[in-house]
Amino acid sequence: MVHTLAHADVKTAADRIRGHIRPVTVTPAEPGDEPGDEPYELHFALELMQHTGSFKARGAQNFLLAHREEGTLPAAGVTIASGGNAGLACAWAARRQGVRATVFLPATAPQVKIDKLRGYDADVRLVGTEYAEALAACEAFAADTGALASHAYDHPLIAAGAGTLLDEIHQRIPDLDTVVVAVGGGGLFAGVATAARHHGIRTVAVEPENCRALDAAVRAGRPVDVTVDSVAADALGARRATSLAVSAAQQEGVHSVLVADTDIVRARQALWDDRRLAVEHAAATALAALTTPAEARTGYRPAPGEKICVVLCGANTDPTDLTRPQTTAGPAR
Repeated sequence: MVHTLAHADVKTAADRIRGHIRPVTVTPAEPGDEPGDEPYELHFALELMQHTGSFKARGAQNFLLAHREEGTLPAAGVTIASGGNAGLACAWAARRQGVRATVFLPATAPQVKIDKLRGYDADVRLVGTEYAEALAACEAFAADTGALASHAYDHPLIAAGAGTLLDEIHQRIPDLDTVVVAVGGGGLFAGVATAARHHGIRTVAVEPENCRALDAAVRAGRPVDVTVDSVAADALGARRATSLAVSAAQQEGVHSVLVADTDIVRARQALWDDRRLAVEHAAATALAALTTPAEARTGYRPAPGEKICVVLCGANTDPTDLTRPQTTAGPAR
C-alpha cells in the first residue's frame, strides 16, 4: 500500500525537529532580465545554510527522532546509501543521537562529501558508480547486521521532514504564489509539494533533461527506471522517482519542467558571480528553470507580478571551478 503524504505528517515532523535544525533564511533577490520576461518578485530560500549544507538534515532528524520515540534504534546503528548529501545528514543526525552510521556512496561521489562524512565519524563504504549499486550494498549490510536502514529520499518520514522547509517559507512569505524546487528521487519535492498544496502554493518541479525520473514516471503513470547523465547527477541522479513523489506530481498545482546542463552550469556560475553563493549544481537546477533563455521555450515563465521562491537546496560542492573561466558547451565532467 502506497503511503500518501499529508500536511499533518509535515506538521508532526516540524514539531519533532524544532530546535534540532536551522530555520531557513529567505531573502529577496532581483529577477533576471531575459528578453520577453514579465516583471515578477523573486526570493531565495537559502537552505544551503542548513546543518551539513543541505535540506537533508530535516528528514534525517525526523527519521531518527521518530525511531528513538518508538524505541526502534538498534545497537547496530543506522545505514544509508547516498550520492552524498543524505549520507552527510544521516551521519550528522546519528552522531547527534549517539548512534553509529554506516554510509554507502558511489565511488564517483565528490571528495568534499566523502571528507565531510568522515568528519562526522561515519563508516564510509564506496561501492560502484551509481546510487543504485550503493543502495544494493546498503540493503545487504542492513540485512546482515540488523542496522536500521534509512533512505536518501524514499521514506515518508524523510519526505515529511523535507516538507517542513515549505512551512517555514510560507511563514516568511504568506502570500507566496510559487515555489521552485529541484527534483532527484523526489523526497524534497514530495514534502514541499504536499505542504505547498495545503497553503495554496504552486510547485514547480525542475529536473535536468538527462536525470528525469519524475518526468518519466508522470508520463508512464508509475515509477520507471531512467538513465542518469547530468552535471547534477551527484545529487539528482536517482534512476527512479518515489511513489510519494509521483503521487504528489499528479496533484493539482504542480508544474514540471526540464532544463539543460548548459543552463544549470550558467545558473550556478551566476549565483557565484552576482551573489557570491557557492551552490551545488542541484541547487542551480532550480534557478535554471527561471533563467533559461526565452527562445529556448523551456523552463518556467512567471506571470506578471507572480511571487516566487527558489529553493537553493545545497552547498556541498567544490567551489574552485567557479573562479575559473567557464564554458557552457556541455556538462562539466
